[in-house]
Amino acid sequence: MLSRITGAFVRGVLVMILIAIPSVMVPGISADTAQIVALVALFAAGLTFFEYASTYPGLVEFRDAPPFNRLRYLSLLITVVLLSMIVRDHSHPTVLGSFVTALGEKLGASIDVPYSPIRLVLLVLPSDVDQAHVDLVRTAAGIAYMVSLLTLVAFVLAMRFIGWPSRMGTFNVWINLPTFDPTTGGDVVDRLTRDSRVNIVLGFLLPFAIPVMMKIASLSLTPVTLENPHTLIWTMAAWAFLPASLFMRGIAMGRVANMIAEKRKSMAHGEDAAFQPA
Repeated sequence: MLSRITGAFVRGVLVMILIAIPSVMVPGISADTAQIVALVALFAAGLTFFEYASTYPGLVEFRDAPPFNRLRYLSLLITVVLLSMIVRDHSHPTVLGSFVTALGEKLGASIDVPYSPIRLVLLVLPSDVDQAHVDLVRTAAGIAYMVSLLTLVAFVLAMRFIGWPSRMGTFNVWINLPTFDPTTGGDVVDRLTRDSRVNIVLGFLLPFAIPVMMKIASLSLTPVTLENPHTLIWTMAAWAFLPASLFMRGIAMGRVANMIAEKRKSMAHGEDAAFQPA
């Protein structure tokens, strides 16, 4: 009980730090923005604490199947830190910030081809935006996209080399998939396989769909410029993190479906062997 509460508290603090990082690293934050960030950080920390301190499942999936959520958190943390360094480098240049900016420029330029996700992000910006800001958005998108791809590679390697989640102990579907009801809607394996494919397809489409939705919204509302540093950081982080998270969820659900199918086969073979005549 004590260890669970301690772990929940540490996770809440880590979430609070993640949300506060752009406000700490990027200069020129106003008092109102600082108060809003502090409120959001406290709310997210409290939600995380109560989620992990509770014995019963809530909203967080795969909470007892590391390193799924740890990889997602680390991915978002690295993305937010790197994007904050890029934004800060424009007003307070440093050696490390200049290196990250140069890396982002190379990545953004290499992926910025017709019909690519980064090209669609740039098309969201108004035509009268300064070229320097366009380059900044391209750099941020390149870094964020690279981190999301590396996260997927790390998760696939974790599944392959540590046998996730079968080697992490007993996998409890009720705890790790609280929004999935295994008692309704037909066969569990078929439903998990279907949900896995849907999540993978959504993860593939979202990098293209999010800029399109932003462009449609800007036609009827205020044009999306991403000139505010915090808006740029969190928009680019969400644009790269959400598809990667859906990809991971789809891969994980497919893995769970395969585990259940293999367990059924092993049990069926065991029953057949038990009833074989001597």
